[in-house]
Amino acid sequence: MATGGMSLNERALHVADELARRAMELDVAVTQIGGARVIDAGVQQVGSVAAGVLVSRICLAELGQVMVTPGHVGDVPTPRVTVSVSRPVAACMASQYAGWRIALGDWFAMGSGPFRAAYGKEELYDHIGLRERPSAVVGVLETSALPTEDVVKLIAEKCQVSEPAITLIAARTASLVGGVQVVARSVETAMHKLHALGFPLEQIVEGFGWAPLPPVAKNDMAAIGRTNDAVLYGGEVVLMATGDDAVLADMAAKLPASASRDYGRPFGRVFKEYQYDFYKIDPMLFSPAVVSVQNIQTGKVHTAGKLNPAVLGESFFG
Repeated sequence: MATGGMSLNERALHVADELARRAMELDVAVTQIGGARVIDAGVQQVGSVAAGVLVSRICLAELGQVMVTPGHVGDVPTPRVTVSVSRPVAACMASQYAGWRIALGDWFAMGSGPFRAAYGKEELYDHIGLRERPSAVVGVLETSALPTEDVVKLIAEKCQVSEPAITLIAARTASLVGGVQVVARSVETAMHKLHALGFPLEQIVEGFGWAPLPPVAKNDMAAIGRTNDAVLYGGEVVLMATGDDAVLADMAAKLPASASRDYGRPFGRVFKEYQYDFYKIDPMLFSPAVVSVQNIQTGKVHTAGKLNPAVLGESFFG
């Protein structure tokens, strides 16, 4: 099995239990909504960078390591989020990708984590497989409000589990946890763009990435801009792959964000120009600044892209 014998949800549940056990230490709060366990990691709670690391591991279904290490943007000391992913299709695509838009009345969240594999209605799973029928599910909600009892009921129905079998972690984008878990998607953005380009994802065997962690923004809209810029203009990714070098070189050239027509301006400005409609933005923009593809069969390395500290500085500190 691609996840080492355990389901994605089983793997994530162990980390969610740790997050709950350490709630006071990590400035998160555990509550019950409907029958579900809900962990407020950055909606009403302050949360913490350490909690963000655990939430990022949950998003990856514990198939990756996540660390926050020293870094800089220009001359400004800035932490960076580093990830190492051992099974990138399962970890990034079947679990971490925020592919489930959950809306009920005025409530909205982008859902990531392994409960997506239990829901399984995204077209992506027709390509990668890895749907699950687990006895318990774990999901991460990027949202400005905690889920309601009706939302819990909806998730239970969609995932075909009982409410007590649900663990949900919620954090707004403009929070410590929200920033870490979004910036931890450097490898995932590369994998998702590969999928959009039609590249066989099974040829990617390992992934490593890092990107700067921006200051927490004053609101969620500003935070969406900063966290996207972190990856688009400051993210660096190494993919270890198999296959033909000519194909890998061509693919590498298309991967960086700089290959997009919308590259070169802070994401918040681009988003505003398109009337805050994600679907009007060139999908080729959503990828790391620099990508290096290492062919583990031939030893050749194919690298493309560039860092853009000027745009990062404007986004983070302007």
